[in-house]
Amino acid sequence: MDRPLARADRPTVTVCRGCCCGTTKKRPLVDHAARLDALRSMLGDTATVRVTDCLGPCERSDVVVVSPSPGARRAGARPVWLGLLNGRHEASAIADWVQAGGPGVADLPESLRRSPFRPSATATKV
Repeated sequence: MDRPLARADRPTVTVCRGCCCGTTKKRPLVDHAARLDALRSMLGDTATVRVTDCLGPCERSDVVVVSPSPGARRAGARPVWLGLLNGRHEASAIADWVQAGGPGVADLPESLRRSPFRPSATATKV
């Protein structure tokens, strides 16, 4: 029987919910709360999901940062910043990727290939 990963052994998915991401101000037709709930539900005990204030790159809303598990990080994996996540299927693509191991372990799904970006020096460190 598979045991859930200990909190310290999992990837972390940081969801921006600051000034633009996750608000109806910029994306009025998106049910942001439902998408966050769906992501949490799909990930279950596979990852730690945390919500944060503005990460900085508002022009790329909605923004999510997927940080590798500690083991993958020690092996050289780095956080992956994903932006322009405004479709209906990105949450399931992120969940599938993280369940497969996430950064440094599994390849980024084809449906997310246009989403990664390098944050500017003024972006919040995750």
